[in-house]
Amino acid sequence: MILTAQLLDEFWSQLEQTVEQLKTTQPHELPEHGERLLSPYRQRLAEIDNNLTLNVERQSEEGAVDLVFGCDGYPESIHTVLSLVDSAPKISGVKVRAFNERFDPVPHMVNLGGELISIDEFWCSLRNIKGRLELAIYLEDAPQVLEMDPRVEAAMILLDALLGEYEIMTRIWALDWFDLPIEPLDYGLIPLSGLRAEFDAMKAQVKPLGIQLH
Repeated sequence: MILTAQLLDEFWSQLEQTVEQLKTTQPHELPEHGERLLSPYRQRLAEIDNNLTLNVERQSEEGAVDLVFGCDGYPESIHTVLSLVDSAPKISGVKVRAFNERFDPVPHMVNLGGELISIDEFWCSLRNIKGRLELAIYLEDAPQVLEMDPRVEAAMILLDALLGEYEIMTRIWALDWFDLPIEPLDYGLIPLSGLRAEFDAMKAQVKPLGIQLH
Protein backbone atom coordinates (compact mmCIF):
# COMPACT_ATOMS: atom_id res chain seq x y z
CA MET A 1 0.00 0.00 0.00
CA ILE A 2 1.33 3.43 -0.94
CA LEU A 3 1.64 5.78 2.02
CA THR A 4 -0.29 8.91 1.02
CA ALA A 5 -1.29 12.03 2.96
CA GLN A 6 -4.92 10.92 2.77
CA LEU A 7 -4.09 7.51 4.21
CA LEU A 8 -2.17 9.10 7.08
CA ASP A 9 -4.99 11.54 7.82
CA GLU A 10 -7.55 8.72 7.90
CA PHE A 11 -5.38 6.60 10.18
CA TRP A 12 -4.85 9.39 12.70
CA SER A 13 -8.47 10.55 12.58
CA GLN A 14 -9.65 7.09 13.63
CA LEU A 15 -6.88 6.49 16.15
CA GLU A 16 -7.42 9.85 17.84
CA GLN A 17 -10.93 8.78 18.87
CA THR A 18 -9.68 5.53 20.37
CA VAL A 19 -6.84 7.20 22.26
CA GLU A 20 -9.37 9.11 24.35
CA GLN A 21 -10.36 5.78 25.93
CA LEU A 22 -6.72 4.96 26.69
CA LYS A 23 -6.25 8.21 28.61
CA THR A 24 -8.66 7.03 31.31
CA THR A 25 -7.02 3.61 31.64
CA GLN A 26 -4.90 2.86 34.69
CA PRO A 27 -1.25 1.92 33.94
CA HIS A 28 -1.66 -1.65 35.26
CA GLU A 29 -4.70 -2.14 32.99
CA LEU A 30 -3.04 -0.69 29.92
CA PRO A 31 -1.39 -3.84 28.49
CA GLU A 32 -4.67 -5.76 28.26
CA HIS A 33 -7.01 -2.83 27.58
CA GLY A 34 -4.60 -1.16 25.17
CA GLU A 35 -4.08 -4.38 23.23
CA ARG A 36 -7.82 -4.78 22.75
CA LEU A 37 -8.32 -1.20 21.60
CA LEU A 38 -5.28 -1.00 19.34
CA SER A 39 -5.56 -4.41 17.68
CA PRO A 40 -7.58 -3.08 14.70
CA TYR A 41 -4.97 -0.36 14.13
CA ARG A 42 -2.15 -2.88 14.10
CA GLN A 43 -4.01 -4.66 11.31
CA ARG A 44 -4.30 -1.38 9.45
CA LEU A 45 -0.59 -0.74 9.91
CA ALA A 46 0.18 -4.21 8.53
CA GLU A 47 -1.74 -3.28 5.38
CA ILE A 48 0.47 -0.21 5.00
CA ASP A 49 3.73 -2.01 5.82
CA ASN A 50 3.88 -5.49 7.29
CA ASN A 51 6.88 -4.55 9.45
CA LEU A 52 5.13 -1.79 11.39
CA THR A 53 4.49 -2.18 15.12
CA LEU A 54 2.51 -0.13 17.64
CA ASN A 55 2.88 -0.30 21.41
CA VAL A 56 1.25 1.74 24.14
CA GLU A 57 2.93 2.75 27.40
CA ARG A 58 2.08 4.84 30.46
CA GLN A 59 4.36 5.37 33.43
CA SER A 60 1.82 6.80 35.91
CA GLU A 61 -1.86 7.68 36.28
CA GLU A 62 -1.09 11.34 35.63
CA GLY A 63 1.48 10.69 32.90
CA ALA A 64 0.92 10.91 29.17
CA VAL A 65 -0.03 7.89 27.10
CA ASP A 66 2.91 6.99 24.84
CA LEU A 67 2.17 5.58 21.39
CA VAL A 68 5.40 4.00 20.16
CA PHE A 69 5.71 3.10 16.48
CA GLY A 70 8.45 0.80 15.28
CA CYS A 71 9.29 -1.59 12.46
CA ASP A 72 10.42 -4.80 14.20
CA GLY A 73 14.08 -4.26 13.36
CA TYR A 74 13.67 -3.83 9.59
CA PRO A 75 15.61 -0.76 8.44
CA GLU A 76 13.79 -0.58 5.10
CA SER A 77 10.67 0.50 7.03
CA ILE A 78 12.32 3.32 9.02
CA HIS A 79 11.04 5.94 6.58
CA THR A 80 7.45 4.73 6.99
CA VAL A 81 7.70 4.95 10.78
CA LEU A 82 9.09 8.47 10.63
CA SER A 83 6.37 9.53 8.17
CA LEU A 84 3.66 8.19 10.48
CA VAL A 85 5.05 9.98 13.51
CA ASP A 86 5.69 13.23 11.63
CA SER A 87 2.06 13.28 10.45
CA ALA A 88 0.61 12.76 13.93
CA PRO A 89 -1.73 15.50 15.15
CA LYS A 90 -1.22 17.10 18.54
CA ILE A 91 -3.32 15.10 21.00
CA SER A 92 -3.63 16.33 24.58
CA GLY A 93 -2.23 13.81 27.05
CA VAL A 94 -0.65 11.67 24.33
CA LYS A 95 2.97 11.45 23.20
CA VAL A 96 3.64 9.92 19.80
CA ARG A 97 7.20 8.75 19.18
CA ALA A 98 9.23 6.63 16.84
CA PHE A 99 11.01 3.50 18.04
CA ASN A 100 11.64 2.11 21.50
CA GLU A 101 14.16 4.29 23.27
CA ARG A 102 16.81 3.31 25.79
CA PHE A 103 15.39 2.63 29.19
CA ASP A 104 16.87 3.61 32.52
CA PRO A 105 17.28 1.66 34.59
CA VAL A 106 17.55 -1.31 32.26
CA PRO A 107 15.06 -3.95 33.47
CA HIS A 108 16.64 -6.95 35.16
CA MET A 109 13.70 -9.22 34.31
CA VAL A 110 11.32 -9.54 31.37
CA ASN A 111 7.84 -10.95 32.01
CA LEU A 112 6.46 -12.86 29.01
CA GLY A 113 3.06 -14.29 29.79
CA GLY A 114 4.02 -14.98 33.39
CA GLU A 115 7.43 -16.43 32.50
CA LEU A 116 10.22 -14.38 34.06
CA ILE A 117 13.43 -14.22 32.04
CA SER A 118 16.51 -12.63 33.60
CA ILE A 119 19.07 -10.51 31.79
CA ASP A 120 21.66 -12.66 33.58
CA GLU A 121 20.76 -15.56 31.25
CA PHE A 122 22.44 -13.78 28.34
CA TRP A 123 26.04 -13.03 27.44
CA CYS A 124 27.28 -11.29 24.34
CA SER A 125 30.16 -10.14 22.19
CA LEU A 126 30.39 -7.03 20.01
CA ARG A 127 33.06 -6.86 17.32
CA ASN A 128 34.02 -4.32 14.70
CA ILE A 129 34.63 -6.36 11.54
CA LYS A 130 35.91 -4.14 8.73
CA GLY A 131 33.82 -1.20 9.85
CA ARG A 132 30.70 -3.20 10.67
CA LEU A 133 29.46 -4.01 14.16
CA GLU A 134 28.56 -7.66 14.65
CA LEU A 135 26.65 -8.60 17.78
CA ALA A 136 26.41 -12.16 19.08
CA ILE A 137 24.07 -13.26 21.86
CA TYR A 138 24.96 -16.36 23.90
CA LEU A 139 22.50 -18.42 25.96
CA GLU A 140 22.22 -21.98 27.20
CA ASP A 141 20.82 -24.37 24.59
CA ALA A 142 20.46 -21.70 21.90
CA PRO A 143 17.32 -22.47 19.85
CA GLN A 144 17.50 -23.67 16.26
CA VAL A 145 14.25 -21.83 15.48
CA LEU A 146 14.46 -18.40 17.06
CA GLU A 147 10.71 -17.69 16.99
CA MET A 148 10.03 -20.76 19.14
CA ASP A 149 11.98 -19.60 22.19
CA PRO A 150 10.57 -16.84 24.45
CA ARG A 151 14.13 -16.07 25.56
CA VAL A 152 14.80 -14.65 22.10
CA GLU A 153 11.89 -12.23 22.43
CA ALA A 154 13.08 -11.32 25.91
CA ALA A 155 16.59 -10.67 24.61
CA MET A 156 15.24 -8.37 21.88
CA ILE A 157 13.24 -6.42 24.47
CA LEU A 158 16.40 -6.08 26.55
CA LEU A 159 18.41 -4.96 23.51
CA ASP A 160 15.88 -2.20 22.83
CA ALA A 161 16.18 -1.11 26.47
CA LEU A 162 19.98 -1.22 26.38
CA LEU A 163 20.67 0.39 22.99
CA GLY A 164 17.42 1.75 21.58
CA GLU A 165 15.63 0.29 18.57
CA TYR A 166 16.88 2.90 16.09
CA GLU A 167 20.50 2.44 17.11
CA ILE A 168 20.20 -1.32 16.69
CA MET A 169 18.81 -0.99 13.17
CA THR A 170 21.33 1.59 11.98
CA ARG A 171 24.53 0.56 13.80
CA ILE A 172 24.41 -3.22 14.19
CA TRP A 173 25.22 -5.02 10.95
CA ALA A 174 24.54 -8.59 12.04
CA LEU A 175 22.99 -10.36 15.03
CA ASP A 176 23.82 -14.01 15.71
CA TRP A 177 22.80 -16.51 18.41
CA PHE A 178 25.12 -19.12 19.94
CA ASP A 179 25.28 -21.65 22.76
CA LEU A 180 26.78 -20.25 25.93
CA PRO A 181 30.20 -21.79 26.67
CA ILE A 182 30.92 -23.15 30.14
CA GLU A 183 33.42 -20.35 30.88
CA PRO A 184 32.15 -17.25 29.01
CA LEU A 185 35.00 -15.04 30.19
CA ASP A 186 37.54 -17.38 28.62
CA TYR A 187 35.99 -16.55 25.24
CA GLY A 188 36.02 -12.80 25.80
CA LEU A 189 32.27 -12.59 26.34
CA ILE A 190 30.57 -9.98 28.52
CA PRO A 191 27.23 -10.11 30.38
CA LEU A 192 24.43 -8.61 28.30
CA SER A 193 24.00 -5.96 31.01
CA GLY A 194 27.40 -4.56 30.00
CA LEU A 195 26.54 -4.15 26.32
CA ARG A 196 25.53 -0.48 26.46
CA ALA A 197 28.94 0.72 27.62
CA GLU A 198 30.67 -1.50 25.05
CA PHE A 199 28.41 -0.29 22.25
CA ASP A 200 28.75 3.40 23.11
CA ALA A 201 32.52 3.08 23.04
CA MET A 202 32.46 1.51 19.57
CA LYS A 203 29.52 2.99 17.63
CA ALA A 204 31.38 6.08 16.43
CA GLN A 205 33.81 3.78 14.61
CA VAL A 206 31.16 2.63 12.12
CA LYS A 207 28.88 4.33 9.63
CA PRO A 208 25.12 3.85 10.06
CA LEU A 209 24.15 0.74 8.11
CA GLY A 210 21.45 -1.77 8.91
CA ILE A 211 20.82 -5.13 10.45
CA GLN A 212 20.73 -8.64 9.08
CA LEU A 213 19.24 -11.26 11.38
CA HIS A 214 20.75 -14.73 11.17
